Amino acid sequence: MATNWTTKQNKKFEEALVIYDKDNSVDKWHNIARYVGGKSVEEVRRYYDLLVKDITQIENGQVPLPNYRTTSLNARGYATEQRLLKNLKFTVKQK
Repeated sequence: MATNWTTKQNKKFEEALVIYDKDNSVDKWHNIARYVGGKSVEEVRRYYDLLVKDITQIENGQVPLPNYRTTSLNARGYATEQRLLKNLKFTVKQK
């Protein structure tokens, strides 16, 4: 049975994987589930297994590249995607 994961739970899951990366105790998955909140140990473990499967498929070239649309120019002649990327880089440098 698939369960829905919120964006917040997914982010907490990623954080927990970093925090408990070296944890080899029997409580590892319990700790991750508690950190995520609202998910059982089984749900967290299943989510992790799906993540590993996705990464393996990507690394083995089994996931096709997305079909990106061509870059469109705005009224000033700039590519919208390039402008957004530039703004993103600027924002990241400010932090």
